[in-house]
Amino acid sequence: MVALEPVRLRADYVVPCEGAGRLLAGGVVDIGTDGRIAAVGTERELGPHPNTKPVGGILMPGLVNTHAHTPMTLLRSVGDGLPLQRWLTEAIWPLEAKMTGDDARYGMALGSAEMLLAGVTTSCELYFFEEAIVAAVQETGARVVVTPGVISALAPDGKVEPRIEQIADFYGGHHDPGNRISVGFAPHSIYDLTPQQCAEIGERAQAVGALYHIHLDETRAEREQVMSDWGASGTQLLADYGVLEGRVLAAHGVWLDETDRRLLAEAGAAVAHCPQSNLKLGSGIADVRELLQAGVVVGLGTDGPASNDNLDLWEELRLAPLLARGSLLDPEAMDAIQALDLATRQAAWSLALDDVGQLHAGFWADLIRLDLDVPAFSPFREDTLLTQLVFAGSSRGVTDVWVAGRAVVADRELMTVEVGQLMAECDTRARRMTEG
Repeated sequence: MVALEPVRLRADYVVPCEGAGRLLAGGVVDIGTDGRIAAVGTERELGPHPNTKPVGGILMPGLVNTHAHTPMTLLRSVGDGLPLQRWLTEAIWPLEAKMTGDDARYGMALGSAEMLLAGVTTSCELYFFEEAIVAAVQETGARVVVTPGVISALAPDGKVEPRIEQIADFYGGHHDPGNRISVGFAPHSIYDLTPQQCAEIGERAQAVGALYHIHLDETRAEREQVMSDWGASGTQLLADYGVLEGRVLAAHGVWLDETDRRLLAEAGAAVAHCPQSNLKLGSGIADVRELLQAGVVVGLGTDGPASNDNLDLWEELRLAPLLARGSLLDPEAMDAIQALDLATRQAAWSLALDDVGQLHAGFWADLIRLDLDVPAFSPFREDTLLTQLVFAGSSRGVTDVWVAGRAVVADRELMTVEVGQLMAECDTRARRMTEG
């Protein structure tokens, strides 16, 4: 990593996202030569700095997308109107069978660009073509947690051991959080694989302390199938087979019951809440308040751009508290501070990242600037700023983005890759995949 010039960013407001809704008027963020935050506070508290850059606006942590299949930008909006299983088998999988590693690299790069321009600095990817995903984010400058998928349909004779070994080798060669790349293991689901296969993957993840990322109780039909096939819920099976002894991220969790939530909480597991995708596929609404009250860590995710159909986590940030309030008929079900927590601090915890998601000394300088001089923040009131940020703010307000202290978006322009060229390349590749 190339050493950076130490800099102090001075904003109108700094939102550290430490869970308590703290707001620093006239706040500053000091970034060191290593790309980490050296200090956060006010100039009065911290004293002078030799290289101060006034940026104005709001500085806050970059958003963290806890569940995505970003190379599927090439399949954006495909199969709309189908329920999950038909959507997968009739629309998505036949086209994914035509995808190449180069396709995935371009699709990942385009989606990464989309996220960075929206202020999403980290994403957790459950997909294949893991080498291509790493290559893409090395170009765009994003932070990524790559969790290569294991799916029975791609396993010769149903044997997943070769794929597990492949992922273990990939972990050994690419897991490098200091260079923005973390690696985990991702069995697709307990309805696609057997509980024993899920357990084998869990053992390998636990052996190296890696994240274990799995789809869980996304639909009612999935839950009913698992209960019929195995006589217990997917969560109970993961507990019985020792999987929950590791770092587990369960994607969706729409149909978890009270016992499932208790098991996840006791294990310190997390749930990736993807409200927009769950609504679009007609899967249901996860009870996030019950999850949080049970003690489950929850992070927001977009899911893939074929079922969302974008990677704009600001939409999830606004939708999550609205759904909680509307479904429970309770305007106090989730407030703005809690919602921000799900997109930053808790999202990072969900991915086993302990130095991302907050503006705090020693954390990576993954942060974004939002413009206050826009209609969404007018009339301006400091006492409602966090509420406006969640319910009136959007990705349109993001002007600048830093990842590990490096400016990757400046004045709404991506500095690392040429977006227009990516779009043209992805258009060509998507047309090839959908021919016939």
